[in-house]
Amino acid sequence: MIHQINPLQDPRWGEFAGRHPDASVFHTVAWLQALKRTYEYEPVVFTTSSPSGALKNGLVFCRVDSWITGSRLVSLPFSDHCEPLCDSREDLNFLVRYLQTRLEHERWRYMEIRSTSANLEKITDVKNSRPRPSYFLHVLDLRPELNEVFSSLDKDCVQRRIRRAERAGLTEKLGRSEELLREFYGLFVATRGRQGVPPTPYTWFKNLVHCLGGAAEIRVAQYGGVPIAAILTLRFRNVLYYKYSCSDVRFKNLGATPWLLWNAIVAAKATGATALDMGRTQEDHRGLLEFKDHWVSQSRRLVYSYFPNASGPESVEGWRLKIAKRALSHMPNKLLALTGKMLYRHVG
Repeated sequence: MIHQINPLQDPRWGEFAGRHPDASVFHTVAWLQALKRTYEYEPVVFTTSSPSGALKNGLVFCRVDSWITGSRLVSLPFSDHCEPLCDSREDLNFLVRYLQTRLEHERWRYMEIRSTSANLEKITDVKNSRPRPSYFLHVLDLRPELNEVFSSLDKDCVQRRIRRAERAGLTEKLGRSEELLREFYGLFVATRGRQGVPPTPYTWFKNLVHCLGGAAEIRVAQYGGVPIAAILTLRFRNVLYYKYSCSDVRFKNLGATPWLLWNAIVAAKATGATALDMGRTQEDHRGLLEFKDHWVSQSRRLVYSYFPNASGPESVEGWRLKIAKRALSHMPNKLLALTGKMLYRHVG
């Protein structure tokens, strides 16, 4: 039997995700709450566990209903990865096959699973899927001593930039206040404008900080009292997640972003963090790949799978090609933010 539960209402999901070794911050109730509050996505977990028993497995999805991109199941929207929490290959096969049969009846265009296991077909007997474009995942090992971690970073592009920021006398503000959030978002909109990409809605960050509470933290670097760079990190168990960053290009030479990230690493390691998850990067984003390669020399591939083997989903990257990139890069910040607010729930 396959059962489905609402992870926002069933307390078993939070407990199960909190202890499962393959769970990440993207499995948490707080992350799902932020997705629902911002985009009205309905989360659902499919499991072979009975309603009265303890959860022993689960595939968590969000239902994305869009008049532009259609209805679909995604695990999970705007999440770098979301591993199926199944210790048994047999249970995983059973769940995926069941969902494949549901696709036509529910009129879902497709089902997408963002596994960290490279390709779902390699860990299941399920076929008729097609991989999405490849991403790279960078994870920095924080278990060595702090000086060893620092020594492992690229000398020219990381170590020297961190020391340059220290010599420049940058100051840092950290927390989750409305003021910090607005400073972060101002830099974020400007950064996305340079990249020709609509910014994620402000309400997403507001809900993320509200729902995750102390597990989310904003760091803003200032130079002469002016915000010049910011990062937003998340924490789940012993893993620090480097999720968002932005900066003022006029102060790029000061090394503010590496300095902020290093400060976050130092603080996280002091409280028991053993890994830094730097998130996904699409293989054609050479600049971002090079930045992360200077922190983690060996990355691994993420290949998302979706069912059935038909035309693929419209990703944020696809939208970037369809929307006039040149026009976005010259769009006023307020209009750019409004564009992002209108589009993002359709591309989750």
